[in-house]
Amino acid sequence: MSSQFDLLHTRRFAPFFGTQFLGAFNDNLFKNALVVLLTFHAASWTTMSPEVLSNVAAGIFMLPFFLFSATAGQLADKYDKAKLARLVKLLEMVIMAVALLGFSTQSLEVLLTALFLLGLHSTLFGPVKYAILPQHLREDELVGGNALVEAGTFVAILIGTLAGGLLAGAAGHPNWVAMAGLLVAALGYLCSRGIPTAPPPVPELVVSLNPLSETWRNIGFARQNRTVFLSILGISWFWLYGALFLAQFPAYAKNVLGGSETSVTLLLAVFTVGIGLGSLLCEKLSAGHVEIGLVPFGSIGLTLFGVDLAFASPSLLPAGAPLTLTGLLALHSTWRVLFDLLALGLFGGFFIVPLYALIQLRSPPEQRARIIAANNILNALFMVCGALAAAGMLGNGVTIPALFGIAALCNAAVAVYIYSLVPEFMLRFIAWLLIHSVYRLRQQGIENIPEEGAAVLICNHVSFVDPIVIAAASRRPIRFVMDHRIYRTPLIRFVFHHMHAIPIAPAREDAAMMEAAFEQVAEALEAGELVAIFPEGKITDTGELHPFRPGVQRIVGRTPVPVIPMALQGLWGSFFSRKDGPAMSKPLRRGLFSKIALVVGSPVLPELATPEHLQAIVAGLRGDWR
Repeated sequence: MSSQFDLLHTRRFAPFFGTQFLGAFNDNLFKNALVVLLTFHAASWTTMSPEVLSNVAAGIFMLPFFLFSATAGQLADKYDKAKLARLVKLLEMVIMAVALLGFSTQSLEVLLTALFLLGLHSTLFGPVKYAILPQHLREDELVGGNALVEAGTFVAILIGTLAGGLLAGAAGHPNWVAMAGLLVAALGYLCSRGIPTAPPPVPELVVSLNPLSETWRNIGFARQNRTVFLSILGISWFWLYGALFLAQFPAYAKNVLGGSETSVTLLLAVFTVGIGLGSLLCEKLSAGHVEIGLVPFGSIGLTLFGVDLAFASPSLLPAGAPLTLTGLLALHSTWRVLFDLLALGLFGGFFIVPLYALIQLRSPPEQRARIIAANNILNALFMVCGALAAAGMLGNGVTIPALFGIAALCNAAVAVYIYSLVPEFMLRFIAWLLIHSVYRLRQQGIENIPEEGAAVLICNHVSFVDPIVIAAASRRPIRFVMDHRIYRTPLIRFVFHHMHAIPIAPAREDAAMMEAAFEQVAEALEAGELVAIFPEGKITDTGELHPFRPGVQRIVGRTPVPVIPMALQGLWGSFFSRKDGPAMSKPLRRGLFSKIALVVGSPVLPELATPEHLQAIVAGLRGDWR
């Protein structure tokens, strides 16, 4: 597809997108309208203070995520997700009818019951929302689909929040809030009617209603894949981090910036626009595929701009506070704050979209919805813990800007911890950075690299970064076989080590190392992994191909798998090549953003993988561009 927005014209995505957008809109319309009404009219309904009521309402909405997420995950794995979506939308209409009854009778108990049921509605839809995408979208559409969902959700939150506040304040009677919610729920149901069928992966699953045991079991499913579980922890941390910032916006706007009520809306709008832009840019920056290298990039921005927001915040209230929106925007310091909030949202999109796509892609289909349910439970738990921690710090005299700074530093610590446990994130970031700063990589025939199963990749050897460039282009991890001297190169040894590269030496130099390398290659192929080898045995010092050695023939003779020929173009003469002397001795020899290419040919049968035949194919793929 030429653009992720083309998905909005397909039946595979558009009805689902409309359904989830309207659901998020309705949640926030009702929640914010209720909070506004309780704030200004609580005295006529209850003796509780508005501040206590607001926190009680927030807790009631979050409670179903803890109680019913495990059950929701089981239902989404057992039943057709399209039918579940329609049932959830019918439930939403019933909930709005309950809310109408609560507003008509001015019954706080009924309204809070409606709020609890609305939280249940979101809980039931959560696993459906993310588990249905991999069933309807291709792998190269998954990032774009998730980006649209995240951007749409945050826009719906913003518009719903504004609409709820306006309806609560402008409508002659609060019944109009419920009527509007009922209308939106009906539109959501109509959208859900168009969602294509999504057959259940485990129709024989026996649903358990015990939330504790099922929650623990779902978390156990997530923990089976370390990368998936740490991705869930990363998403949960993001929601803690983002919710902590959002919760402070009213007090920050009033007590730090010196603004009026409208300034809170401005802060929320800027942050939301940032999230939307970051989410949508993910598809462009990742070339349409799941690129987890964007996750470290996002965490760096979340830290830097969180710290800068702390320093950009004025230490004294401006004269004439509270200021109108125009007066606030006239201050230079306000623009720096708004830029930091926009950047926080932007990098937040870079951080969260690839993580959601990664969970969907690497979770077993028969457990995917339950793993997403575990994600929702941990998200809610992290947000509650973050709120309690923020309340504790603010109660002990920490200022809001200082709280932002502390959260940003904690974000850096969490990122370092996760990337130390799963180096794949940082390795992909290094590879992504290399081909988006030093180089501009063009890919041709990349679909010839199999998405599943074992294969041997072969390529010409032009520079020290050949493995990183190839790894950046591949959607799957690759085990590279490389000369032990290159493997130990000081500047890039860390990368090769964590890529699980296999060092090899000539038999005359170290026969034991060579045999051990072939043994590791066989084990990797038997495990269904991709193994890459440079048949020349060394980096070229002339720009031309050296004779291919028989190592590939020996590998596929023992483990018959397809051989995928590839050719790198444009790296000869770069900083990492040996043109005109030793590599890495002349910085920026070709400047930044120089064009390179990786051309991938059709698979070769193992019985045809002779050195001469493979060399001829690679030479043809490379052509005259070295």
